[in-house]
Amino acid sequence: MALTKVQMTMFEKARRRGAGDQGISLSEAAIRGLVAIVARDLEIEELLGCDPFEGRSYFEIPVDAVAVDCDISALDSFEQLLETGPTDTDMFFFALAALHRARLKFANIVAFQAIPTLEQVGPRGLLQFGDLDSKSLGSLLILRKWMFDIDNRAAQETGYLFEPIIAGAIGGVPVSASNSPVTRNGTGVGRQVDCLRGNRAYEVKIRVTIAASSQGRWREELAFPKDCEASGFVPVLVVFDGTANQKLDELQAAFLKHSGEVFVGDEAWTHLQQEAGNAMGLFIARYIRNPLAKLLSDAPTELPELRLTLRADSVHITVGQETLTVERVDEIATPRHDLSPDVAAILPGTDL
Repeated sequence: MALTKVQMTMFEKARRRGAGDQGISLSEAAIRGLVAIVARDLEIEELLGCDPFEGRSYFEIPVDAVAVDCDISALDSFEQLLETGPTDTDMFFFALAALHRARLKFANIVAFQAIPTLEQVGPRGLLQFGDLDSKSLGSLLILRKWMFDIDNRAAQETGYLFEPIIAGAIGGVPVSASNSPVTRNGTGVGRQVDCLRGNRAYEVKIRVTIAASSQGRWREELAFPKDCEASGFVPVLVVFDGTANQKLDELQAAFLKHSGEVFVGDEAWTHLQQEAGNAMGLFIARYIRNPLAKLLSDAPTELPELRLTLRADSVHITVGQETLTVERVDEIATPRHDLSPDVAAILPGTDL
């Protein structure tokens, strides 16, 4: 079957190199590997044949081993997938490709993350000077800063990944502030919207914490539903973590005050799966909700021993009896942290 112009654009975005020095491109073999996983997930009999991954789920396959070598081109295999799959097979594939690119990119981030110098972190050692000898304290400061930098990037990259996938499942598109029809307090200045579908403007959050950000930022959060209503849109709040706290209550009240809708916790997941098509409903369950639920259900009651060995050529992280080893690269140019190019490379509509 011939791809539509939108599908072709989405396919090219999915495989081309992302922005920044750590941007990822998907090889022909990787795309064929993703097609094989989608075909298996959606039980598309015509494409199944032999299973190149021997029954392993996507998360059981090493991230750099999602690949299938054969003569058929990646584009032809993708076209065959859409020809035989259900209506929203294309969005399922693009969401999985976005997840895969994000995982490959994060592997790069860990490999390239610079080891901080003591000149950078030394002054904060005054707070614990004398608690350890100087060499041990210096090592602690360096290791702590490296782990903080990695965790900060993980949070950033998860945000870049999560919102466009949720928007794609809902059937809408993320909209940048420069092109948004939702304007700020009657000024005509646009507001970024996580997902716009028809007359509904979604604010999507993994959770709302009680920890206060700046007062200006929080006022912006509370003003969003008011700006939506004034711009002729229904504000919709979706929060996947239903843990109650004062700020979540305050935010829900603001949305309801301005004729909005609120979906929190289980209601958020139910709403998302109701709005998604059959294929994307399966994707959300298999690749987002179930892994998060597994992490929560297996949360340790006591933290195991943690050992971190940080070398110029490798990182070894041992948690209990399991060890994760990452080969390191010494030098890389300063990475870019621009949101728009990375998000625009994931799903259609994100570069509006």
